[in-house]
Amino acid sequence: MEAGTGAVRVRKRRRARSRRLLVQRLLALTTVAVVAGLGLGLAFAGSPGHIAEGVSVAGVDVGGLTASEATAKLEARARAVAGTPVVFTAGGHRWRLRPGNLGIEADWAAAVKLAAQHGDGFGPLRGFRRLGVRVFGADVSPPTRAWERALNYELTRMSRAVGAPHRDASLMLQGLRPAVVKGRVGRGLDRKAAAQAIVQALAGFERGTPVVLPVRVDSPTVSSADLAPALVQVRTALSRRIRMSLGSSSWWLQPGQLATLLSLPRGGTRSLAIGGRAADRYFQRLGHGIGRPPRDATFRVLDSGRVFVLPSRPGRVIDVAATRRTMLAAALSPTSRSARVVVTTEDAKRTTAQARAMGISTRISRYETIYGGDPNRIHNVQLVARLIDGKLVAPGATFSFNQATGARTASKGFLEAPVIINGEVTTGLGGGVCQVSTTVFNSAYEAGLKITARTNHALYISHYPQGRDATVDYPDVDLKFVNDTPHWLLLRTFVGSYSLVVDLYGAPIHRRVVSDTRPLAETGRPPIKRVPDPSLFKGETVVQDSGEPSRSTSVRRLVYLPSGKLLYDNTWYSSYRGEPRIVLAGTKERPKGKKKGPSGPSGPSGPTGPTGARQ
Repeated sequence: MEAGTGAVRVRKRRRARSRRLLVQRLLALTTVAVVAGLGLGLAFAGSPGHIAEGVSVAGVDVGGLTASEATAKLEARARAVAGTPVVFTAGGHRWRLRPGNLGIEADWAAAVKLAAQHGDGFGPLRGFRRLGVRVFGADVSPPTRAWERALNYELTRMSRAVGAPHRDASLMLQGLRPAVVKGRVGRGLDRKAAAQAIVQALAGFERGTPVVLPVRVDSPTVSSADLAPALVQVRTALSRRIRMSLGSSSWWLQPGQLATLLSLPRGGTRSLAIGGRAADRYFQRLGHGIGRPPRDATFRVLDSGRVFVLPSRPGRVIDVAATRRTMLAAALSPTSRSARVVVTTEDAKRTTAQARAMGISTRISRYETIYGGDPNRIHNVQLVARLIDGKLVAPGATFSFNQATGARTASKGFLEAPVIINGEVTTGLGGGVCQVSTTVFNSAYEAGLKITARTNHALYISHYPQGRDATVDYPDVDLKFVNDTPHWLLLRTFVGSYSLVVDLYGAPIHRRVVSDTRPLAETGRPPIKRVPDPSLFKGETVVQDSGEPSRSTSVRRLVYLPSGKLLYDNTWYSSYRGEPRIVLAGTKERPKGKKKGPSGPSGPSGPTGPTGARQ
């Protein structure tokens, strides 16, 4: 028993000794491996200031170089190939492009920084990473910039040359028999992948091998089999005539007529419909015979100043969408071949109730000016008066003369007529418009409304109320007034054979307007304008036009509410330029021996230009 126990102890001691020897050997091997690894790492660590061996940028080996050396090498290679084009091919077409065509610029310094990251690190770790790079290699693509517009232009040009869009299966009519037109597979340039390939190739250094750009297949979305149901529908639709009805009236659509109204599946569609240009024309003609446009409520003004509302009237129009549906349902039915024209009502934009709620019941002001002179000027006065006639101004809104009339152009019918430009009477398009703006200003003035923009003429015009003229010049010089009443305003113009009347209608406001006009004062003598005259001898002068002095005046307007409270106290100042005194000066040489005659007026003097020549 004791001998067996001793044997067991001996075996335990042997096993313990074996484990200790194994551990010692493993520790020794690990130490050797670590030391060997550190040595290997240190052996391949190299200099941290140099790029690891095996690293390349755009296919160019930069291993062992410093950052500055690698950048210089890459930039030199880029300059060497900058003028050499790269050939691109796709679908049997070829294009030659240079980096400068697309503004391609590679950032070589940034690429070198990326290259340096392969194999960086501390001591032995750097060596192990560089050993891996040396064995497996690493290639860096440089960050690149390109002109997006130029690149898109080239891609579009290539796409047009390469692209052949797919054609979906469709239906067509051969007489009254439908037939299937088979689809066709197309192709197109893969723009996104092609853009990447173009930029990468132009930024690189390879110039020998053409770059093949990716082309994708463009498959049809509708096949002949997809149109089988529509083919049956067309045959049914054109098998017999259909009956159209509206109330007690009816008429027939023969298969030949119906064929022109069908929109057959094409361009990716699969269903049959009633549509197309012929169908649009059909419904338009039908609408002219059946429909009736709505009529807005309008205002009728009487000579007494009272205003009546002319009632609105709803319109009657064809519901084209609903009628198309009934026609198609009848056409697709083998038995029930009747279609109803659907008619609906269309409300007026301004109903009778809305017009009455605007509160326009009476005339609140009127002003009249006399016009005459050039026929073109009279034409322009009548034309612009029609443009502003019937304008409505909402409570709190501003009436703008220029906005209401728009630009005064020949396309609108305006003619050349006398006009004041830069203080001189000349001829211009739209002469006479300022007569209308002046009349509108005075109508708003007499109504006691708030006037926010008004400009006097450059020259004094005697047939306008003193200090109350108003010129306009699109789009800069405008006449504006505000509807400061709680109800809408209606502006009406009435053009007679010799006068223009502008009326403003609204709700009674009973404002009292008091005016105080300062006398017209001369502020300067007429400027002298000497005009050479070869018919007069030297030293002789003739006053052709005595001119007008510069003048100024002002008008003060006090507006009182019915309660007697002062609402507005405004003063409009007007300054007018002087018109030149035109003196004709002789330039003809006097015959020898002839005495010099007295200088002075020997012809007509005083202003000869008619006042009607001014606006």
